[in-house]
Formats: sequence, C-alpha cells, structure tokens
Amino acid sequence: MKSVLFKHRSIRKFRPTPIPEEVLRQLLEAASRASTCGNMQLYSLVVTRDAALRERLAPCHFNQPMVREAPCLVTVCADVHRFSMWCEQRGAEPAYDNFAWFLNAATDALLAAQNLAVEAETEGLGICYLGTTLYTAGDISRILELPKGVIPVTTLVVGYPDESPELTDRLPLEAVVHYEKYTDYTAAEIDELWAEREESELTRRLLEENGLPNLARIFTERRYVRKDNLAISASYLELLREKGFFNQ
Repeated sequence: MKSVLFKHRSIRKFRPTPIPEEVLRQLLEAASRASTCGNMQLYSLVVTRDAALRERLAPCHFNQPMVREAPCLVTVCADVHRFSMWCEQRGAEPAYDNFAWFLNAATDALLAAQNLAVEAETEGLGICYLGTTLYTAGDISRILELPKGVIPVTTLVVGYPDESPELTDRLPLEAVVHYEKYTDYTAAEIDELWAEREESELTRRLLEENGLPNLARIFTERRYVRKDNLAISASYLELLREKGFFNQ
C-alpha cells in the first residue's frame, strides 16, 4: 500500500474549521523531528492563527484567498539567531553570520517544513506551499518582527480541505534520477521526458489562453519572467545582508 506521499496534492480551498490544539502540536513535533545540521535545529516555525495578523500577511502572498480562509499559516524561517544566543550566553563565539550557514539553516527549515506537511496530510489536513514568501520576505519579516539572523524561506497554509483536486503530473523518474554519476541529457531525451506533459489537455488549454506556441514559453514569458526573477533575487539578497548572513 502506497503511503500518503503518493497522494500529495496542493490544496487552495479550505474549510474554516480550526485545527485541534493536540493535532497542531503533533504536526509541530513531527516538524521538530526532521533531520538537522549538527542537531542545531536552525529554523523557527511562526504559527499564525490570528485572523487579523493573517489579514496583514495576505498582501505578502498576493491576496490569495486561502491565506485568509485557512485556519493556520506557518511561516518557515532559517534561524541562526537562537543558536548564536545560546553560544554567546555560554562564552562561546558563534560564527554563523555568513552565507554557508544560511544554506545550512535553510536546509534545516525546509526539512522541518516537509515533515510538517507530510504529518498534516497523514492527519487528513491539506497544505499548500507559498512561493510568494521569497517575493516579499522583507515585508513578512517586518510583520512577524523577525530579528537579525532569522529570514523566511517558505510558508505553508494548513487546514481542512474544501476541495479534492486531481493529482498533479510529474516528470518520469528517469528525468530526475541519475545512477552513480550525473548523466547529461540529449535533445531527444529532453523531448521524450516532457512529451506527456506537453501533450496534455491542460497544456493545450494553457497554450490557447496565453497565445504561445509551447509550454516552455509560458514559463519564461508568463510565469517566471526574467525581470521578476532578478528583482526577487536582488531584494532577497539585500534582506540576507540586512539579517547578517553576508558577514565575512
């Protein structure tokens, strides 16, 4: 029997039913059991259930209705602040204010987030990751009053689903798995790996709606365009500097 991992779907419509306290605690405890660099747990989970605060966060996530409708928003942060404080209070000199340790903390944070997501789905809850977190990380930091050494990396909407969408397609396993060493792709292999997705009914509709000749151009000209990518990169890099992750 396949696990809940094989049934994952992003949920964007939620019932307002609150998550019972004991269930939420179980999700958070599952998150805390994730693998972590040096057992340092370089992350923080900011759980927002207050409707007024979620209202303030909603514009940071492009006012997607689920941010207001779901009972719980979890902002997942890379956090070297807490560990550095512990070191300093014991006469140890921390050296985690640099980019290498942002990467370690971001890895810790994303592992914890995925543990939370899997446990939520096991409990019959739905989740959706919000990529908008990187777009507006500075605003989120100010609203949540994140100190230096703490920076948002993703957000999960969590609640009881009010929809049951179809499973999203995935590329064949051969697209993402390399045995022993990385094996680069030929042009023919690229065509084959994307063939099913390119020929789907969903893609046909998207091409009609966007007036473009292929799916790749929807990504590069509509969804994730160069000017936005550069702007997001610049603002996040500036926030990393502000939060102290680029000290030498």
